[in-house]
Amino acid sequence: MSSRSSAPLWRAGPWRAVSAWLARVPIEDPVDRRNAPMLQIVLLLLGVLPPLAWAYRLMSGIPWRRGETLSLSLSLALSALAIFSFVLIRHGRLQWAVRQLMVVVAVAMMLSYAGNGFDANRFEHPVQVMWLVIAGLMVNRSALWLMYGWTVLAFAIGVWRDVQAKVEAAASVMNLSVDAAISAVIFLFVAIVVDRSIAALRESLGVAMRRGDELAQANRLLQAEIAERERVQVQLIHAQKVETIGRLASGVAHDFNHLLGLILGYSNLAGRASDDEELQKMLGGVDSAARRAMAISQKLLNFSRRDLARPETFDACIALREMQLPLRQLFDPAVEIAFALPERPVPIHFDRTHFELVILNIAANADHAMPEGGRFSIALKQLRDDVSSIVLELSDTGHGMNEEVRARIFEPFFTTKPNGEGTGLGLAVVRDLLVNASGHIDVESEVGIGTTFRIRLPGGAALPDPGEHRIAAWQPGSIAAERD
Repeated sequence: MSSRSSAPLWRAGPWRAVSAWLARVPIEDPVDRRNAPMLQIVLLLLGVLPPLAWAYRLMSGIPWRRGETLSLSLSLALSALAIFSFVLIRHGRLQWAVRQLMVVVAVAMMLSYAGNGFDANRFEHPVQVMWLVIAGLMVNRSALWLMYGWTVLAFAIGVWRDVQAKVEAAASVMNLSVDAAISAVIFLFVAIVVDRSIAALRESLGVAMRRGDELAQANRLLQAEIAERERVQVQLIHAQKVETIGRLASGVAHDFNHLLGLILGYSNLAGRASDDEELQKMLGGVDSAARRAMAISQKLLNFSRRDLARPETFDACIALREMQLPLRQLFDPAVEIAFALPERPVPIHFDRTHFELVILNIAANADHAMPEGGRFSIALKQLRDDVSSIVLELSDTGHGMNEEVRARIFEPFFTTKPNGEGTGLGLAVVRDLLVNASGHIDVESEVGIGTTFRIRLPGGAALPDPGEHRIAAWQPGSIAAERD
C-alpha cells in the first residue's frame, strides 16, 4: 500500500474526509448506502439554514406579517426533525428517517397551504420539488406518486384558502386556478421524469445484481472444476508412476533375485564357516545384500506414493546419479547410457519424485524409439546468464519424429505406439508437472537422427557440501555391475 493511500483522511482534503465520514454508515442495502451521504447533507442543511434564516428575520426589524408565526413554528419543527433524522441515518435507520420525514413534510406543507394559501407558498415550490424527488429516489415509486397527489391537493386547498380570504374579481380567482394548474403540470413532469429514472435505475441495478450472482456462481463452479482438476491430476500422476514401475518390474525382479541369491550364498558359507572371523564376514555380506534390497523396495514405495507436490531443494547431480540403476533396468541392454554432469552441486527446487517421473517418462519413450539399440544421453547445465535456471537435456539416437508428430506429442492421449502399449499421457503429465513448477520443456527431433528434450527447471538455494550423500550414491561396480 502506498503512503498516499495509507495517509489519514484529513490529509487527503477536508471534502474527501467529510465524504468518507458520511458514507461510513451501517446500512446493508446498496442503494440506501449510496443515497445516505446526499440525504445527510440535505438534512444538515434543513436543520441549520432555516433557523439561521429566521434568526436574521427576527433581528431585521421588519414588522411581523400575518401567517409568519405558523411558518416559523413549522420551519423550526421541520429543522428539529431533520436533525433527528440525520441521527437515525448515522445509526443505520435510513428508511425510518426518510419515511417519517416525508410524513411530517406532507403534514407541514398541507398546514402551510391551508393557513397561508397558494399565493404565499409560491416560493416554496423548489423545496417541494426536492421532497418529491427524495420520495421517489429513497422510498419507492408509490411514495413518489402519493407525494405528488398530496402536493396537488395542497395546491387546491391553498387556492381555496386564497379565495376565502380575499374578495376579488372572478378573473383573479381564475388566475389563481390557472397558476395552480400550471404548477401541478410542472410537478407532474418532474414526477414522470423521476419515475422513469427510478425505473431505469432499478432495472439496471437488477441486471447488475443478477450478473453479479451469475459471476459468483460461475466462480464457484470454476473453483470446483479447479479442485476436481487437481484431484484428477494427482490420480493421473499416480497412474503414471504405477505404469513406470511396471516398466521397471522385470529389472527390479532380476535385481531382487540376484540379491536373494547373494543372501542364500552368504548364508550357506556362514553355515560352513570354520571360525568367528569368517562367520562375521559372511554375515556382513548378508547384511549388505539385505540393505541393498531394502533400498530398492523403499525407493519404489516412495516413488509410487499418492501425494501432492512437495517441492524441495536438492542436488540434481546426486538425483541423476542415483537414477542410473532404474534407468539401466528400463532400457534394453543394447542401449548405452551416458551422463554429462558437473562436479559441483547443481541445486534445483522441484518435487524430487516428480523429477524422477519426468526423467523415467522421457527415458521410456527413448527406449521405444531405439528397438535395435542406440545411445541415451543426459546432460545437466547451469546457465551463466541466468543462475536461477537449470537446463537438463535428454537425447536419444532413435528414429526421431516428423513435424506433425512433434507438434502433438504433449497432447493428452496422443500416441504413435500400437494399441495396448501406451496411453499417450506420459509426456502430457511431464509438461504439466514442469509448467506447474514454473519450468519449461522444448523438443527437437529429426527423422533418422534422434530426439532431444530440453527442460528448464527453477534453480534452488546453494546446498551444503553433499559429503556422505555422494559416497552413498550409486557407483559403477555396485549392484548393476554385478548383473549377469
